[in-house]
Amino acid sequence: MADKNENKVQFNLKNVYYALMTASGATPEWATPVHVPGAVSLSLEPQGEITPFYADGIVYYQTVANNGYSGDLEMARFPDQMLKDVWGLEEVATDFVLMERSDVEVKAFALLFQIDGDADNQYYCLYNATGTRPAIAGETTTETKDPKTQTSTISAVSTETGYIMARTTSKTPDNVRQNWFKAVYQKPAA
Repeated sequence: MADKNENKVQFNLKNVYYALMTASGATPEWATPVHVPGAVSLSLEPQGEITPFYADGIVYYQTVANNGYSGDLEMARFPDQMLKDVWGLEEVATDFVLMERSDVEVKAFALLFQIDGDADNQYYCLYNATGTRPAIAGETTTETKDPKTQTSTISAVSTETGYIMARTTSKTPDNVRQNWFKAVYQKPAA
């Protein structure tokens, strides 16, 4: 495979998927990824502090904590299946009404997505993510119909194996890219 050029810019978030974490620990596992249509925006900021150590009247040593990422995932609308899978909403079997309980724990999931570039598409995986319940919003229709979106604040932290995120590069083989959304990417055994 010939090397592709590296991207100079990136744009266009799409192909958002979630995969419920089914096992944690030394060998984390995830369910099959589920597509979430309607990606609008994703903005994640790195989390962690810079800690300087002073000696001899100078910053003698400095360390940076890598505490993952935190930010907002904005979607046209989070589908009912994700509300049930991740946020634990119950669907009444006879009436098909979703009900939310206050005592349900949010489930961890891998968040997979694609960001297009000028030379190549980049595929991402955040291995251990959780998210706040999406807000409820609506407003009256006037001269125009502007859709309201839903946002979840996402926090992505390390798994017990130490991995937080994976991203393809311009050298990633096509078979890895073609299978990116079929299963959560894991580092091949040495």
